[in-house]
Amino acid sequence: MTIEKANITDNEILTAITKKSKAYWGYSEEQIQKWDKNLTISQDYIRDNSTFKLVDNDCIVGYYSYIFENENIVKLDNLFISPEYIGKGFGKLLLLDFLNRMKHIRVEKITLDSEPNAEEFYSKMGFVKIGEFKTSIKNRFMPIMEMKL
Repeated sequence: MTIEKANITDNEILTAITKKSKAYWGYSEEQIQKWDKNLTISQDYIRDNSTFKLVDNDCIVGYYSYIFENENIVKLDNLFISPEYIGKGFGKLLLLDFLNRMKHIRVEKITLDSEPNAEEFYSKMGFVKIGEFKTSIKNRFMPIMEMKL
């Protein structure tokens, strides 16, 4: 199992992982289609943002990406795992790799907008909820979380 920089040609696989992972939490196919633009990872996105993939036996099983908001703050923009790998420690593996990269870059703070079903995961990893915002689904809010380094 390795974590390596994603290639722009990985975009279709990363998009499929994103959509399948989101659907894992019980969202309908119709809802996934409504979110299509937000769940699509383009070649331009991979080229313009730091994106790392988790590879197991030549198969991409997850990834994460991040964006610099400024020189001191980084936003974890995506962290997705193929559904068959959820709950087996692979998300933690990716997040620890990301946190290690951030320590070497010496940023002061990491932010993220959490899938509501993943809030507990991020809390266990040291992130703190600092707010939330309403989503397109009635009575659904996305936690805004941060970690100070």
